[in-house]
Amino acid sequence: MEQSTYHELAKIIPQERIRTEEPMSRHTTFKVGGPAEVLVMPKTFDEVKKTVNLCRTRNISYYIVGNGSNLLVSDQGYRGIVIQIGKEFGDIRVEGDVVTAQAGVLLSVAANKAMEEGLTGLEFASGIPGTLGGACVMNAGAYGGEMKDVLTEFTVLTQEGDIVRIPSQQMELGYRTSVAARKGYIVLEARMQLQKGDRQEIRAKMEELKEKRVSKQPLEYPSAGSTFKRPEGYFAGKLIQDAGLRGFTVGGAQVSEKHCGFVINRGDATARDVADLMSRVSEIVEEKFGVRLEPEVRRLGEF
Repeated sequence: MEQSTYHELAKIIPQERIRTEEPMSRHTTFKVGGPAEVLVMPKTFDEVKKTVNLCRTRNISYYIVGNGSNLLVSDQGYRGIVIQIGKEFGDIRVEGDVVTAQAGVLLSVAANKAMEEGLTGLEFASGIPGTLGGACVMNAGAYGGEMKDVLTEFTVLTQEGDIVRIPSQQMELGYRTSVAARKGYIVLEARMQLQKGDRQEIRAKMEELKEKRVSKQPLEYPSAGSTFKRPEGYFAGKLIQDAGLRGFTVGGAQVSEKHCGFVINRGDATARDVADLMSRVSEIVEEKFGVRLEPEVRRLGEF
């Protein structure tokens, strides 16, 4: 990156929140991936807007990440600017039964905050490892709940560079998709409508869901959660299991023996191992059952 560009970036974001050649293995739940040329950690809407504008003006590639829980970064890394909307972007406030949170707030944090305030409706999200921003873009869901059940309003940065508020009914929240995903909006903040509930009952529900996850999911290994989207009329994990792929391995990547819907990093996997394993699983399932599995995990960089 040109020195002049770096200097312009440093006028927008303090240098202590800019990192160069930053290993993306530190910023993804898969724990793999080469370096980002530059990684920045904005704190305000204005910092995001100005950084994106700089990238567009200078024709620099950029990519938005949250907790990196649904992302596979190539071993070569990414030449451009990674804008991490994470813990620096983590304001959360409660007014009555409405929770408003910035996009970098972890879903687990939002769910716990709601529980502390005696608000029910967000228990399903308590174990999803992503940020609110990513969850809004992909309409994340678990255990019968989805973000669209609680979201009422989004604050986004549009492709035109405007910061606007959009009612959730205009966001077309569907299975792992939204207007934000299709139009490239960057979610900055979201408002959630919850209901008054009993704090002990809410805590008990969250504990129950946690026990389910621990017993059924390979949480002891790095992964990106459910690796494939649910094909209509099927379950990805069941198809993979029925194809005889439980424990199937490529390099350090493996189809989890605990839950076949998860691809895990056994400890020394490369991004190439994970990508190759996903491709082979898709091919074998299609050969056996005529169903094409689509990745839920996004890819960044050259594969």
